Amino acid sequence: MTQELLFGLVGFAFALSITPGPNNLMLMASGANFGLLRTLPHMLGISLGHGFMVFLMGLGLVRLFESYPNLRLALTVLCSAYLLWLAWKIANAAPPPESDIEGTPLTFLQAAAFQWVNPKAIYMAITAQTYYAPQGGGWIGAALVAGVFSMTNLPSVSVWAWLGVQMKRILGTGRLLRAFNIAMALLLVATLIPLLQG
Repeated sequence: MTQELLFGLVGFAFALSITPGPNNLMLMASGANFGLLRTLPHMLGISLGHGFMVFLMGLGLVRLFESYPNLRLALTVLCSAYLLWLAWKIANAAPPPESDIEGTPLTFLQAAAFQWVNPKAIYMAITAQTYYAPQGGGWIGAALVAGVFSMTNLPSVSVWAWLGVQMKRILGTGRLLRAFNIAMALLLVATLIPLLQG
C-alpha cells in the first residue's frame, strides 16, 4: 500500500467513523445511561466487529452484494426493523438509578453483530475495500484495510461515548435525561431516511 493510499484510507476511516450515524448515536446514549466503563464492550464490538466485516468484504463478500440485488433489499428491511427496535429501547431507557436494575448496554457480540445491519457500516466496508485495498493484495491487503479501519474507528467512537457521559453530568437523572434518550432515539430513526431513499 502506498503512503498516499494509506493516508487516504485513514482520512476516509476517520471522517466516516467520527460523524453521526447509528453506532455513534447509540454510543452517546449508552455513555449517558451506563457510563464509559460499561459502554467499553459496545465500543470494542463496533470497532472489531466492523473491522471483521471490512476484512470479509475484502475477501469477496462485495461481489455477493453486487451479484444478488435482492440481498440488499432484504438487508434494508432487516436493518430498518432492527434500528426501529433499538430506537424504542433507547427512548424507553430508564434513567438511573432504575437503569442500574433493568437496563444493560449492548454487549461486545451484540455490537459486532449490529454492524451487519448498519447501513453506514456496510457502506464504509464496501467503499474501503473497493477504493483503498492495494491491487492484488489478496487477504493481506484486505486485512491491512480492516486493521487501519479498526485502529482509526476505536478512538473516533470513544469520543461519542465520552460525550454521552458529559451529557449525563449536564442532564442529571430525571426528565432531562429521558428527553435526551427520546431525542437520541428520534435521531437514530432519522438515520433510516437515506437508506430508504437509496
